[in-house]
Amino acid sequence: MNIKERAAKLKIDIPAVFIAMKKKETPVIAKITAGITLAYALSPIDLIPDFIPVLGYLDDIILLPALVALTVKLIPAEILAECRNESENMWKDGKPKKWYYAVPIVVIWAIIIIAVIKMLFRL
Repeated sequence: MNIKERAAKLKIDIPAVFIAMKKKETPVIAKITAGITLAYALSPIDLIPDFIPVLGYLDDIILLPALVALTVKLIPAEILAECRNESENMWKDGKPKKWYYAVPIVVIWAIIIIAVIKMLFRL
């Protein structure tokens, strides 16, 4: 499988993981892994910032596909096939306009920033 095929598969698998996370048939461990994967995928802040040459993009090239692959292995095959079909149709009219999915990520990063600021001013 070449890079373009893997990127196309990843573009389908990330929304499929999101859809699977909402299904009650998905095992709990898969839901937890899916939550971590989606939080990392949607987070504006990477483990290694993108402005660092070469290393900045390595986490996007290695870490995100690895998290998606792990999550996909934890989801039962029949549920994943269903979710992949749904995710293929999800993007045909452009990006979904559900901005409220970003709220948990913004809240988490706000808590982290506040905690860091508090720690800095204690010194």
